[in-house]
Amino acid sequence: MFIHIGNNNVIRSKDVIAIIDYNLISSSIIMEEMMTESSKKKIVVGPTVDAKSVMITRDVIYYSTLSVSTLKKRASMISTISKLDDFSDELE
Repeated sequence: MFIHIGNNNVIRSKDVIAIIDYNLISSSIIMEEMMTESSKKKIVVGPTVDAKSVMITRDVIYYSTLSVSTLKKRASMISTISKLDDFSDELE
């Protein structure tokens, strides 16, 4: 399944490692260092202006203008949809 994370970015839900509040980056030396190194490797996507969250995936780190709670809801919705039973064969 896929998750639309804003800024014209759609990612595979199985690739998501973490969703972090953007404000937490500056409060952690380790997070700042990770973001700096990732930027040098050019694996960071999205604008830092108006960023509310950071989505870390296997290959890329995305800045998103959507909040952590919104992204969490979207990811949960995908999880719920994938767990629904498919009864379409019984309708035929």
